[in-house]
Parts: sequence; structure tokens; C-alpha cells
Amino acid sequence: MNMLKSVKELITHIKEVELDTIKMSQDSMMMLSKFIEKNNIELDEDAAKAIQYQDIISQQLSATIDAIDSVQKSIEIFENAYTSDEKIANDSLDKLLIKLTAAIDKAKDRRDAFSGQLGHANEDEIEFF
Repeated sequence: MNMLKSVKELITHIKEVELDTIKMSQDSMMMLSKFIEKNNIELDEDAAKAIQYQDIISQQLSATIDAIDSVQKSIEIFENAYTSDEKIANDSLDKLLIKLTAAIDKAKDRRDAFSGQLGHANEDEIEFF
């Protein structure tokens, strides 16, 4: 589980960096747009493409963030299932231990009963085949 904790921390960090990058890109676009509008600058094809690239980069980062969210949810589901399954397994092992202990005790009692210990307190319980 420690490994999953590290993975979760790493992808959370990556997600935060990508969100910061998207915000900086948006702020940059707003500043450029204001500058272009304020100075009545007409963009050529290359400048327009460069601005579109900013938007594409933000979209790609958003897609990565969506993937990270999906991975985080999957890890959380696994952790919850693991915890639940581990509790069920431990409960089952406890029940098994109780049953095995009872079976061992019964087997020991029967061994004692069949070992010819007549006159023993359990003499009435001796079974013959």
C-alpha cells in the first residue's frame, strides 16, 4: 500500500503542476489578446497558429488531468476493496482458527477416549465401532 500512496502523491503533484501550467497559459493568452486588441495588431498566419498552440497545449493538459483523475479514482476503489477484502479475509481466518481449534480439541479428546483410558472421567463417551 505504501507504493500506491507514493503513486497517488506523484500523480497528485503532476496534476497540480498541469493545473498551474493551464492557468499560466490562460493568463498569457489573456495578456496577449489584450495587447493585440489594444495595439490593433493584425496577426499573420504564424502568430495565429502560435496562439492556437497555446489552446491545444491547455486541452492536452486537461486530457492528462482527466486521465489522472481516472487513475486516482481507480486507486481509491482498489484501496477500499483491499481494505474490505482484507477485513473479510481476517474475519474468515479468525473463524477458521476457531473451527480448527475445535476440531483439534475434538480429535485430541477422541484420541484420549480411544487410547484405552478406561476409568477416565470421559469413560461414558468412549465409542466403539
